[in-house]
Amino acid sequence: MKKEFFIFVVIFFVLSLGMHMNQWVSHPLEHFSRLMAHDMPYHPLFYTLIAYVLIGVLRLALALVMKLFGFQKR
Repeated sequence: MKKEFFIFVVIFFVLSLGMHMNQWVSHPLEHFSRLMAHDMPYHPLFYTLIAYVLIGVLRLALALVMKLFGFQKR
């Protein structure tokens, strides 16, 4: 559970920095306060959830392929 939460938080930070890098670098506190006052404050979490699900599907497919060909985790 901790691992999955960590992955979710990392995806959230990567997406937020990728989408709004100039705002986070030039005026981070103002940008953060604007996010809280936005009409749709949940949208970063929504995008993060979509990315998390897509990455989860890829991780699951990779695990199935690894299991199919007999590779084991060390």
